[in-house]
Amino acid sequence: MLGIFQYDFIVRAFIAGSLTAIIAPLIGIFLVVRRYSLMADTLAHVSLVGVAIGLITNLNPVFTSLVTAVVASVIVERLRESKKVFGESILALFLSGGLALAVVLISLSHGFSVNLVSYLFGSITTVSALDIYIIGTVSIFILAAVMALYKRLFLISFNEELAVANGLNVRALNILLIVLAAITVSLSMRIVGVLLIGALMIIPVISAIQFKLSFFRTLITAVVISLISVISGLFASYYLNLASGGTIVVIALIIFCVSLIINRNK
Repeated sequence: MLGIFQYDFIVRAFIAGSLTAIIAPLIGIFLVVRRYSLMADTLAHVSLVGVAIGLITNLNPVFTSLVTAVVASVIVERLRESKKVFGESILALFLSGGLALAVVLISLSHGFSVNLVSYLFGSITTVSALDIYIIGTVSIFILAAVMALYKRLFLISFNEELAVANGLNVRALNILLIVLAAITVSLSMRIVGVLLIGALMIIPVISAIQFKLSFFRTLITAVVISLISVISGLFASYYLNLASGGTIVVIALIIFCVSLIINRNK
């Protein structure tokens, strides 16, 4: 079975997949607690705009999607703070608007290409050495940020009023969290694809929540479930000739169903 690692593209896929499996639920758990789970899907659709821009301009789509998602995340958070539009409405606005703009840009580039399809659904064969460097560097940044601000992010996720009373800069922390989510979505596209990245950020988290553990243990459990989903999904996609992104998410869904059964009496 380990013979697949003789191929460089497989090694790159497993490295990128493992990094993605760690950072996705790391950010996803804060979104779930805030009841902001659809943010991942919204940013994924906005990232597709960045991918289209990258393909049209011959720039690295990972970089252009990263910039696009970060800018959009800041705008979303500022609109939420203004309270001129309900939070769910903001997400719906950017989700549908991002997809529409992406379709327009794709039509300008004369339709779908093989590269674009790999971003939509994920592809283990398209992870390049440059992608590894980008994903590795930014993953370290995300891990460092969450570790340094863990207690603060925990507090604003559960109770913003209490965070304000404790003198925390809630606005800055909210923007940071949403920017980290945008970065995570952009980095994860090559593994599971734009259409499924939201699932990888959320499903391992809600699976871990079923075990009724402390917040920190739930976070660790979610990361473990995510790693199992990604690694086993990549193995299955290679040997069974399946789409990597869909296989990873299906395995995550199976684990969720198992977690429900195991904890049905809790």
